[in-house]
Amino acid sequence: MSRKKSMGLWAAISIGVGGMIGAGIFSILGIACQIAGNAVYISFILAGAVTLLSTYSYAKLGVKYPSMGGPVEFLVRGFGDGIFSGGISILLWIGYIIALALYARAFAAYSLTFFIDAPHYWLNISATGIILFFTAVNFIGSKAVGRSELFIVAIKVGVLILFAALGFFFIKPQLLSTIYFPSVNNIFYATAVLFLAYEGFGLITNTAEDMKDPANTLPKALYLSVIIVIAIYIAVSTAVVGNLSLPEIIKAKDYALAEAAKPFLGLIGFKIMAVAALFSTSSAINATLYGGANVSYMIAKEGELPEFFERKVWGKGIEGLFITAGLVILFANLFDIGKIAMLGSASFLLIYTAVNIGHLRLYKETGANPVLIWLSILGSLSVFIVLIYYLLNHSILTIVILSILLLLSFGVELIYRRATKRSLKTRRCE
Repeated sequence: MSRKKSMGLWAAISIGVGGMIGAGIFSILGIACQIAGNAVYISFILAGAVTLLSTYSYAKLGVKYPSMGGPVEFLVRGFGDGIFSGGISILLWIGYIIALALYARAFAAYSLTFFIDAPHYWLNISATGIILFFTAVNFIGSKAVGRSELFIVAIKVGVLILFAALGFFFIKPQLLSTIYFPSVNNIFYATAVLFLAYEGFGLITNTAEDMKDPANTLPKALYLSVIIVIAIYIAVSTAVVGNLSLPEIIKAKDYALAEAAKPFLGLIGFKIMAVAALFSTSSAINATLYGGANVSYMIAKEGELPEFFERKVWGKGIEGLFITAGLVILFANLFDIGKIAMLGSASFLLIYTAVNIGHLRLYKETGANPVLIWLSILGSLSVFIVLIYYLLNHSILTIVILSILLLLSFGVELIYRRATKRSLKTRRCE
C-alpha cells in the first residue's frame, strides 16, 4: 500500500521558513550585530546569496531523488555508500542536534523574560519542556507537522512584518549611517556566522516523499522559502539597528529584537516580540526535529549506524525522532550552546559543500548546470574559510570542538563498518 501524499506547497514552505527564522533573528542576531554593527543587514544578504546557490543543488537533487533522507540520500547517491557519505551524514545529524539545542535555549531565554524573578534552573526546565512537546507533535505524523507549521509560521511572519513596517517609521537615520560601518572583514565574518540562520532550508527536502507533486512543489518551496526569509531578515535587522544603538543591542543581545520594539511600541511591544520569539523558536524546533529525526532514520536505514537504531518505536518506524529528541535534551541541559553557535555554521557549511561536490558528480543525471554547482562549492568553501579565520582569532575552542566532532563522525562510521565486515565474515564461516 503506497503512502498518502499529504504535504502541499505552503506546508512545505512553512517547514523551510520555520526552520530558518528561529535561528537567524531570535537566536544569533545579537552575536551578528556585535561583529557587523549597523551593517548586519548586508551580512544577511551575502549569507542568503550563498544559500541560494546551494538551494539550486538541493532543488535538482531533490526532484531526481525524492526521499525522506534529503541530503543523506544525496550524499549516498553522489559518493556511494561509503565512509565519506556516512561520516558527513552523521555530522549532519549532529548539526541538527546542535541547532535544536540552540533553539530550545533561545526559547527558554525569551520565556524567562515573562518571569524576571524565576530561578535559573527554569531555563533548563523550559528548554526540556519545549522539546518534549514537539516530540509529541511530530509523533502524530507529517500531516500534523505541516498543519502546526502553517499556523505558527503565519503568526510569527505576520508579527515580524508588522514590527519591521512600524519600525521603519521610527528609524533614526544616523544609526544607519555608513560612517559607523565596521570593516569589510567584519561584514564577511558576520556573513559566515549568519549562515546558520539559513540552514533550515534543506529540511524541505526531507518532506519530498510526503509531497503531492515533488517535481513541481519541491523547487518552488525551496526557492520561495529562502527568498521570503532573506527579505524578512533584511527588513527586521534594519529596523533593529535603526532603532537601537550598538551598545544597547549588545546589552540586550539575548532578546535584542524584543528590546528594539520598545522605542516605538513600549513595554507592550517588548512583550509582543517576546511572544513572537516563542512562536518562532517553537516552529524552528518543530521543523528541525522533523528533519533531524528523518535523517537519523535514513542513516540507520542505509546501514551507517548500529542496527538498534532501526528498531521500531511503538511500531511506527520513527525511532529517529525519540533518539534525536533525547540527545537534544541532553545537549540543551549540559552545554552552553550559545557559545558554540558558530560551530553550527561551520558544520553546515561543510555539509553543503559536500552535497554540492556530490552533485557535481551527478549533474548529467539531474540536468543541472555545472557552472552553478561550482559557484555553490566555491561560495560555501569561501565562507567556511572566512569563519575558520575568524575563529582562529576569537575562539580556538570552537575549532577544537569542530575537529572532535569530525573525528567522531568519521571514526564512528569507520569502526562500525569494520565491525560489520567482521560480523559478515563470521556468519559466512558458520
